Formats: sequence, structure tokens, C-alpha cells
Amino acid sequence: MADVPLRVISENSASERRITPSWSITTLKAKLEPITGVPPSAQKLSLNALGGSDAIHVEAADEDNTRLSSFPLAPYAELHVGDTRPPGARPNYTDTSGVDKYEMPEEEYEKKTDSVLAWKKAQKLGRFDPNAPSHEQARLEALEQEVRQRGIKVGKRCRIGGEDTRRGVVKYVGEVKEIPNGIGQWVGVQLDEPVGKNDGSIGGCRYWGEPSTMKHGVFVRPERVEVGEFPPMDDLEDMEEI
Repeated sequence: MADVPLRVISENSASERRITPSWSITTLKAKLEPITGVPPSAQKLSLNALGGSDAIHVEAADEDNTRLSSFPLAPYAELHVGDTRPPGARPNYTDTSGVDKYEMPEEEYEKKTDSVLAWKKAQKLGRFDPNAPSHEQARLEALEQEVRQRGIKVGKRCRIGGEDTRRGVVKYVGEVKEIPNGIGQWVGVQLDEPVGKNDGSIGGCRYWGEPSTMKHGVFVRPERVEVGEFPPMDDLEDMEEI
């Protein structure tokens, strides 16, 4: 008999395989082990014909001498390979946390001609742009100019992002090295309400005030700061006397 194409499906794999009807069930299970990862002794086989609703179990009392031709092998039927082992005894083939990962040495990577790094070099992008230093300097100068134009100085009242609920006092103007890739001017503001991100310190470095569990502090770029007459809001201001 000619080989029959079947869809072999297990918990961790699915593929099309050609099955020879003259094989015994034992032979089939041995060939399925490298495909599914399930040892023959733990395999539970069943056939699902196309459009069929009932599964046919592929099993016999004498599997060494029972041929697959004894079962209805329809082309492209599904051969399901179950695993009778307890879940804790089954290898997890999708967990790669314990797999050693290859990391190419930086010196070797820099020598490659088909890498992203090589493409950036060829296109003169990022740090390979000969004008990169001037671009960076222009950005720093723009931030400093923003501080001057907005009149941002320590001690000035302000609000953040145009929100009246985020009013406070400018406590710091300058660089904050603890902010990743955050070079240039930053404005440290102590908000009237504890709706900030810190207590005036960041990355273990204190810029104003004393340690506190209340988060009144925030660091923002100059364009988000509006200096002006923004007195602390009085939630009781509009309440009538009782």
C-alpha cells in the first residue's frame, strides 16, 4: 500500500508526515518520538478523519504485530499524539530560560559588513553622523534658551503642563545626570500637592528639601513649565459659611 499523508499533532508540535500502512503500531510510535518528544510508552494515539466527529484510538493488545493498515488511514486525517505522563514529568520545550544564549563579542560584531551597525556607519546615522556633535549642542542651547525665554528661576511660582491642579515652586534648574539619556536643562518643581514622582531626589541624589514619604517633587523639561502668579489653590475658598 502507498504511504498516506497525515497531520501529526501533539502538545508541542504539528506537522505533515507520510505514514506507511505496513508499519506496526510499535514502529509508528518509535518514529513519532523524535517528532513529538513523547516517548513511545507514554503515547496515546488517535485518528480524526476529515469531517469526522469520532476519534479512533490507535491501540491494540499486541502492538508489535498490529499493522496500521488495520485502521482507516484517510489522507490528511489528524493523528493526535497524547502524552500520558503527569504534567510535572513532561519537558517544557517552550521554556528557553535555561538555554545558553550566544552573545557575539563586540569586536567581532563591529567587523561584520551585514549588520545594523554597518548600515548605520554607511548611512552616517546616529553617532556616525559627522554633524552629530553640532546637532547635540544645538539641542542643548535650545533648552537653555527655553529656560531664559520662560523666565524660569529658582523660587518662581509655576504650573506644570497647563494644569491648575499641578501648581508649585521652581526648586532646581540644570542638568540631572540620574535621568537616562536626559542631558540638558531640567526643571525641578516642588508641587503644592503630593502628586509628584519624588521628594526632590532622584537616583539617590538630592536636589532640594529633606527626605520625605510624600511625593511633592517632579522633574520636567522647560517647555512644560509656565511661570506666573499661580498661588496655592484653596479648596475651601468657594465654600459658604455654615
